[in-house]
Amino acid sequence: MGFSERSSRWFVLTIVYTNQHRQVEKSVKRVHRGLKKKHRKAGELHAYHADEITRKRVLRLLADVEDLWICYLALDKKKIGADWQKRQHYLYNYATGLLLDQLYSKKIIADGSMLTIRIDQRETSKFLQRNFENYLLGKLYDENSKLDIGIKPSYTERSLQAVDFISWAIFRKYERDDCKYYNIVKGKVMGKEIFPL
Repeated sequence: MGFSERSSRWFVLTIVYTNQHRQVEKSVKRVHRGLKKKHRKAGELHAYHADEITRKRVLRLLADVEDLWICYLALDKKKIGADWQKRQHYLYNYATGLLLDQLYSKKIIADGSMLTIRIDQRETSKFLQRNFENYLLGKLYDENSKLDIGIKPSYTERSLQAVDFISWAIFRKYERDDCKYYNIVKGKVMGKEIFPL
């Protein structure tokens, strides 16, 4: 999330909700398989390292997934006070909570449905990972909840690689005023937050 002078102005947090998990994974696998051998060595796709053709191909395939919805939060770091900057883990948890509230308020997630949550492993600290999992459980749990929460490295989950491309496209829109990638998936955006307002 960095707040140094060299850091980006925007931080983007993205949730992608789908009932077509396999189709999302197949989209990433299809693009990865189509790459030249030297580019397949990494074992995973990252939007930042991909070329324009690969980025657009992944995003177009994801835009074609019928049951896929995007909620995101764009955090303007220039407007974040010193207290929040010192407590980045709390800020991250709070931002995630805002996004989850959107999914429920828009009735994208039905009460009592089985919810499998995969989160990109951004922390190596087991304590911070457990802290975040407990925060999510507290936010999502009720007597009808059926939750499976896992924090995984992106190379183990093609669906996380798909979210990386979507999040990168949103980031480009805010950080570089470049909407060409975002426009491919904007029809899937169900909710957004700009924080702070």
